[in-house]
Amino acid sequence: MSEEGEHTQVEQQSSAGKWILVVLAVVFVAASIYGYATMQQHLEKMAKDLSDSQTQVAELQKRMRSAEAQEETLGQKLGMTKKELAQRAAELQAQQRAAESRLQAEANQEKEQIGKVSGEVAGVKTDVGGVKTDVASTRADLETTKANLQTAIGDLGKQSGLIANTRGDLEILKHKGDRNYYEFTLLRGAKPQPVATVSLQLKKTDPKRGKYTLNVTSDDRTIEKQDRNVAEPIQFYSGRDHLLFELVVWTVDKKKATGYLSTPKGAPTPVTATPVGAN
Repeated sequence: MSEEGEHTQVEQQSSAGKWILVVLAVVFVAASIYGYATMQQHLEKMAKDLSDSQTQVAELQKRMRSAEAQEETLGQKLGMTKKELAQRAAELQAQQRAAESRLQAEANQEKEQIGKVSGEVAGVKTDVGGVKTDVASTRADLETTKANLQTAIGDLGKQSGLIANTRGDLEILKHKGDRNYYEFTLLRGAKPQPVATVSLQLKKTDPKRGKYTLNVTSDDRTIEKQDRNVAEPIQFYSGRDHLLFELVVWTVDKKKATGYLSTPKGAPTPVTATPVGAN
């Protein structure tokens, strides 16, 4: 009984060991199959990636060959080698830098010129301010001259207009435009001098006393104006309409007398002369 029990126990242990080995073998085989499948998938992915990489490398090599071909073609068209192309590119870059430097220098020069022009403009503004001041001063002088102009009674007893005692006074009368004005300078002892539509002849002068004598020829008649005073209105009638003419002598010396003749606006004018006060 004892031997049979031991024998049965040995058989059971032997059967259990077999099953363990079988299970282990199955697990090993299953693990091996899974590992093989996983490795196979990984190898396939690596093979695909390698293929893609080879394709990209081939495309890149193709592009490089194409670029080199284009560069060579361009060099052939230009008659240049790669070295010459590089030298030409360097020359162009140097020319560009030189052009930029030149443009910058011109810009700086233009700025300097603009600064000078601005200074000149400022100077012109200053001059304009001075001119305005001079104009204002001249206007003030004219106003003073105008205030100094006076009326007087002529040698015929007629009320005269404003009397000019100087050439500056006469300029005021010209601008008023009320009458025609003719300036004259008469030489003592000379022939009668035409002034407007009459003739004047200086006969005598007395600078110390400020007097003179002259002949007035009008409408074929000669009138002597004797011992007249400087700045005294000398009046006479002339023309078919019997218009009142007026002359004033403002300076007298030993040899000459200067002054002006004024006539009404409607008076005849000589063909070869234009009144200094006419519009």
